[in-house]
Amino acid sequence: MPVTRSKSVGNTSALTSQLGIVRLLEVLFTCVTFSLVVHIDRWHTRNGDWCMFSWCASFAITIVILVVEFAGLQHRMPVSWKNFPITFAMYATLMCLSASIIYPVSFIQNQNPSRRERPYLISATVFSCLSFLAYSTEVGITKAKPGEVTGYMATVPGLLKVVETFIACIIFVFISDPVSYDSPEGLQWCMAVYCICFILSLLVIILCIGECTGWLPCPFNKFLSGYTLLAVLMYATATIIWPIYKFDSKHGGSSSRPRYCSSTTMCHWDKLVAIAVLTAINLLVYVADLVYSARLIFIQG
Repeated sequence: MPVTRSKSVGNTSALTSQLGIVRLLEVLFTCVTFSLVVHIDRWHTRNGDWCMFSWCASFAITIVILVVEFAGLQHRMPVSWKNFPITFAMYATLMCLSASIIYPVSFIQNQNPSRRERPYLISATVFSCLSFLAYSTEVGITKAKPGEVTGYMATVPGLLKVVETFIACIIFVFISDPVSYDSPEGLQWCMAVYCICFILSLLVIILCIGECTGWLPCPFNKFLSGYTLLAVLMYATATIIWPIYKFDSKHGGSSSRPRYCSSTTMCHWDKLVAIAVLTAINLLVYVADLVYSARLIFIQG
């Protein structure tokens, strides 16, 4: 009798490889995290909404990536599969990191949970931290190695673009609640800096994921160097101007924390400090991006 062989269904290496196992852990950790939070119903605030969005979005998109790779549908997807997974993994890393900080501060430190709720809150925080570690491990596994030919988003400059846009989003949250850039004109310039640089960095990410870099009227590497140099100069001005108008008494600012600010919650002055710090951090990120982009144009030019 003829021997019948069972055909393997799907690409099992997508689940059993080192990267596949890490992604399965990501799914497990994020699922446990938001399940614990939903079980005790402790997330109905703006901070809680962000944390829940971070865990649920990371969980859902990771599932999609696993299904696509298991079914071998990478070439049928309308995005560059060399750029999309690592771009998402980097965003998920930053989102889970922020959620791992925001959630315990908002729901454990600043509130008084009951004895029944506290173990769930602590467990959710632990699994959120594990989710962050899992996604950062994926980034470490999939980022470009020296001499490796891969997508731009897998390189250091590509990953820095993700960091730049994420930090800008945090700045937007702080600067708009309450509005802190309406006057004078120097603060409006700072807001313009954040918006222009965010849009350009996001444009680069979209062009890479959509494999549309050929649409640019100039070589991609030269565009990157030119725009990154512009971003460094613009952020340098914002790093100087923002503290002058917000913390110098000569320009109506306050150099010390007002007495009306609570010791347990973030007040308006704290947000102004956070914006100044984040602006300086993003300046350093853009400087590092410029160095790598200049090296790229030197090697390929």
